[in-house]
Amino acid sequence: MTGPTEHPATGPETGATGTSELPGTTQDAPAVAESGAAAPAARFRGLTAVVTGAASGIGAATAQRLAEEGAAVVVADVDEQRGAQVAKDIRGSGGDAVFVRADVGSEDGWRRILESAHAYGPVGVLVSNAVKVELAPAHETTPESWNRQINVGLTAAYLGVRACLADLRAVGGAVVLVSSVHAHRGIPGHPAYAAAKGGLLSLSGQLTVEYGPQVRFNTVLPGPVLTGLWDRVPEDERAASVAETAAGRFGTPQEVASAIAYLASPEASYVTGASLLVDGGWSVMKSSA
Repeated sequence: MTGPTEHPATGPETGATGTSELPGTTQDAPAVAESGAAAPAARFRGLTAVVTGAASGIGAATAQRLAEEGAAVVVADVDEQRGAQVAKDIRGSGGDAVFVRADVGSEDGWRRILESAHAYGPVGVLVSNAVKVELAPAHETTPESWNRQINVGLTAAYLGVRACLADLRAVGGAVVLVSSVHAHRGIPGHPAYAAAKGGLLSLSGQLTVEYGPQVRFNTVLPGPVLTGLWDRVPEDERAASVAETAAGRFGTPQEVASAIAYLASPEASYVTGASLLVDGGWSVMKSSA
């Protein structure tokens, strides 16, 4: 059986945004699941937001949500075709977005992201969502593979905060790091992924201590979230993953994006150093098993 992450094998940021229904899984989802909760108008008007891993899945849904609420969004990803399409779709819906092809695990990538962001203004919201997953048990994971995954999944968050910090401090901004339920519970074949996601929790707490009250730092921990890559998973394994949630269904990228938007918004002005589970009760079910 696959792990309970946002989708199997690749993590939340590189998967497609497909949310096709599966028997006994998503048909009972509330109507708001497709777009998240009703978006308060213009919570991010006048702000520039950077979303990494934004070409698909949770990242794309987050970029779209922030743009719907008034942010000018930098869509950052290595997937040029899908990333450019996300930005185009946002503009087609009346929002403001630009795509930047960037390796977020490099300082050069962040220089290019900031260059594009500053065409709008200082960065007020940073959502660190990029990830790289190469499935293998620890003894079969090469040092090169480990380093690649940690670089994109954890080091990129540090580099992003470092690059955007002056802007964030100047405007009283917010950072949301996308972790995972894997930070708390091991799943076979995900050693570097789990280490990166756990590291994001510790990093968020450390940054909260160092830079509050000027900047808020929080994490979201998604559980089973349905994206296109679940299409390659056998139906019995998908059903087993659904059975492990109290909600009785997969989540959608839009539901996670709603949580991210809340943490980044003024409504969460007294929320910092927090970790928000968005897992349909998966963690509770595991704890009570």
